[in-house]
Amino acid sequence: MPIRLARSKRIRRCKCAFCGRRHRDIHAVTSTEIPAQLVLDLGHRPALGRADFLVSDCNADAVAWVDRWPDWPSPGLVIWGPAASGKSHLGQVWRARAGAPMITSADLDEREPPDLAGEFGTVYFDGADGIAGNAHRERVALHVYNLIAERGGHILFSARTPPGRWPLTLADLQSRLNALPAVTIAPPDDAVLGAVLLKLFTDRQLQVGAEVFQFATARMERSFEAAERLVAAVDAAALASQRRVTVPLLRQVFAQIGNAGPANGHS
Repeated sequence: MPIRLARSKRIRRCKCAFCGRRHRDIHAVTSTEIPAQLVLDLGHRPALGRADFLVSDCNADAVAWVDRWPDWPSPGLVIWGPAASGKSHLGQVWRARAGAPMITSADLDEREPPDLAGEFGTVYFDGADGIAGNAHRERVALHVYNLIAERGGHILFSARTPPGRWPLTLADLQSRLNALPAVTIAPPDDAVLGAVLLKLFTDRQLQVGAEVFQFATARMERSFEAAERLVAAVDAAALASQRRVTVPLLRQVFAQIGNAGPANGHS
């Protein structure tokens, strides 16, 4: 089925099971309707949550929870999923809306809990599973969580697995994290991956037919980073050979770079 641009700016009703209401900043689309602007933080523009953010089955539940803030039933939320699935992108959307600083596991080695807890009691903890097995980090994380809870604030954790799978040694921290809502964000499905490719090709002013999208999505690593790497390689190959972007050109690029999988573990 050909992929086309959706010119309408109307907010569509979210079909996720979580809320069933209109999102303020985040729109749901179908596999054949691709927004002209996608907030995906792929190096072209930051994900600030003020423009459309593509929602599909792979991330609808996580997006609904982020959009519900500050009406969360607990002091925190865990968004988990594999590397390069978009957890950090969604975390940045929440961070911008909540005015929250971002911390990582390494920050717990150098800063005190009151500083880490943030001025307004909202914090985005990226890669939170990095504390597991480190006694000092676990103790600091527990203090940070308690401070935020006492202030009535919120902390958003992103990780590759849910807290129940983290090899934590501090029982109090384990029990608190296990009590938090934990929602998964899966690797992008065909609708999302096609939309990402469309935006990246459009940003580079490359005209691409539907057969190119179908060929690419059937063979590439299913991640946002892989999409960026693939389009950059295709752009370079098209420029060097003075050729249009076609399936034969794409086949040549895949032969050179493989499936365009991420060079590192960014999420």
